Amino acid sequence: MTATMKPAAPAAAAPARRRGPVALALRQGRLEITQFLRSRESVVFTMGFPVIMILIFAAIFSDEIAPGVSYTQYFITGMIATGLMTVSFQNLGIWIPIERDRGVLKRYRGTPMPKWVWFAGKVLMVVAIGVAETVLLLAVSVALFDLDLPGTAAKWLTFGWVSVLGVTACTLCGIAISSLARTARSGSAVVTPVALVLQFISGVFFVFTQLPSWMQQVAALFPLKWMCQGLRSVFLPESFGAQEPAGSFELGRVALVLAAWCVVGLVLCLTTFRWTTKRDG
Repeated sequence: MTATMKPAAPAAAAPARRRGPVALALRQGRLEITQFLRSRESVVFTMGFPVIMILIFAAIFSDEIAPGVSYTQYFITGMIATGLMTVSFQNLGIWIPIERDRGVLKRYRGTPMPKWVWFAGKVLMVVAIGVAETVLLLAVSVALFDLDLPGTAAKWLTFGWVSVLGVTACTLCGIAISSLARTARSGSAVVTPVALVLQFISGVFFVFTQLPSWMQQVAALFPLKWMCQGLRSVFLPESFGAQEPAGSFELGRVALVLAAWCVVGLVLCLTTFRWTTKRDG
């Protein structure tokens, strides 16, 4: 009698490969960038606003504000700073309440994914869009208005650390201010007026020293003014530093204030950020 053949046991499924921290962050960053690019309104406003403004102001003001310093050369510093603020502070302050109101953040919190991965994705999106926006703005200014780019490695280094500290501070403040919006619709109403006021008092649209002294003092409390001042040291000649309120570009104070705002923004994020709306508990 022949022996009965037992069916072979099915092979055990290979365990799913766990992604490392870097892979998780990069995957979340790609997702955030894709979602941003799918929103045409956000893309047009964030990427196009600085370019449109430089085109308008350069067409209106063609004179020099100081020997060898054209208005465009001065104005580009404010546009780079406000562009970085828009993609970080303003963009996050508007979109996070929308995600919270739709329950997206609540679902994220309920998944096994570490919470820091979601924040890392937002940071990577801000960095990617901020770099692309800055490159586009510089390219347009060089091509159409003969913008003089920094000529030394030291100035490019200053450009780098001012941008990094400024974006970090604005990103943390954008995440923190998102908790003030009670609904998805109120995010824009909360953030946009703050951003506009800061732009007008921080020397973005006007020469900073021509603003009233009380306005200069108020602007000095916030990071945008120091971002603009640090970038002016990059794109304007050293001699222009004498026309700053303190008689120099004060790069040490620029670094100190922006770093302080990074700490303040981090503390506010840790103490105020909410994953759910108040009605969700």
